[in-house]
Amino acid sequence: MSKFTKELIYDYADKLLIGLSEEENAMVLNEFDLIDANLNLVNQIEGIEKVEPMTHALDDFIYMLREDEVEESPSIEELLQNSDVTEGREIVVPKVVG
Repeated sequence: MSKFTKELIYDYADKLLIGLSEEENAMVLNEFDLIDANLNLVNQIEGIEKVEPMTHALDDFIYMLREDEVEESPSIEELLQNSDVTEGREIVVPKVVG
């Protein structure tokens, strides 16, 4: 028996401000049933409750934070030299919308 219902799917869709057709609702409900079935398979693994949650997939993952060092920023004029077309202190780009 699924704990997900058509009404629950419609409620979630309304909260997310998306409209679902009857066909889309059935597809989402089917996907949730598949996810639920796979989670049930995982829960059947013997001793799964004794496994510690992982924070990273690699056991030897080590991160090193660098010291923050204040550096001089390049001038705007120097940065604008890398652009083909500028207007004052702005880069002109092609219009892509409307």
